[in-house]
Amino acid sequence: MKKWSEAFQVASVYVGTIVGAGFATGREIVEFFTRFGFYGTAAIFLAGILFIVLGSKIMLVAIDLEAKSFEQLNEYLFGHRLALVMNLFIMVMLTGVCAVMLAGAEALFMEQLRLPPRTGLMVTVILTLIVMTAGVKGLFAVNTFVVPLMVIFNFLVMLLVLKTESRIFVPIHVSGWEEGGKAVLSAFSYAAFNLALAQAVLVPMAAEIKDRSAVTLGGVIGGLLLTVILLASHISLGTLPDPAGYEIPMAVIVKGLAGTFHFLYLLIIYGEIFTSVIGNLYGLERQIRGYIMVNSFWIHIGLLVVVYLISHVKYGTLLEFLYPLFGYISIGFLLLLLIKPTKAR
Repeated sequence: MKKWSEAFQVASVYVGTIVGAGFATGREIVEFFTRFGFYGTAAIFLAGILFIVLGSKIMLVAIDLEAKSFEQLNEYLFGHRLALVMNLFIMVMLTGVCAVMLAGAEALFMEQLRLPPRTGLMVTVILTLIVMTAGVKGLFAVNTFVVPLMVIFNFLVMLLVLKTESRIFVPIHVSGWEEGGKAVLSAFSYAAFNLALAQAVLVPMAAEIKDRSAVTLGGVIGGLLLTVILLASHISLGTLPDPAGYEIPMAVIVKGLAGTFHFLYLLIIYGEIFTSVIGNLYGLERQIRGYIMVNSFWIHIGLLVVVYLISHVKYGTLLEFLYPLFGYISIGFLLLLLIKPTKAR
């Protein structure tokens, strides 16, 4: 029972780290999968296999290397010099994603709940500090609560949508091997980018647990849950005439359902924002602790100050440059992870 309990906690943190606000709004799913119609469905299963196999492998290698942070994993994969570049990119991207998530929480509280400015930001910062003081146990607690809600919500929405709409993907016309090839590449890109960032959390978490069977099972459960959530959202979004034409396509679907779903949807969005923030901060803190011996609380304070300042800068231009570049590097990370064996003790 202990192994299954630990495995589910690992799976919850894995899923909570991968998904974010872009996932909850549906925009991310449309961009990577739904715009390819039925090819997108096949691409989801491919991405799911990569999440199952490579998510588990990241954690197993972390245990074998006795890695305290993602720096050691990247050094094993890339070698010392290239690892320095990869580690720098990961730290920049983790900080950037945290800033975007914090800005998203602020917008959610202001626009949807009509609360005063800074309310969402302050609530998120305070909750983050409380959770971070508990370390990996705090990560487990939050994600074990939020992730089941995500799964239930996405299934309920899919079932309600299918009751009222019998046609799926009919308006999306994609054909030919070229579109199929793009869908496959999209699946690899999606898995590569997310796994490269998720290693910041998966590596120190696995090294702390040290149970190979628990993390392997957790990786399998987490990968399956990600596949299920992606598939449910993909099917729901496929009923829209033009899913790519909406900024927040999932909101369009939820709006047509029962009014009570709207508040639940907001809760899910905030939950996904919050799990991304705490997961990324946990990974950054573990990395920084390798260089400076300061109490974790003050590292979290410093990181939140930096993230807060970045969230007020026009970060979009920087991300437009970094995301594609990081995407290419992530493909390299994915290929090396597939090729490299787990290190023997």
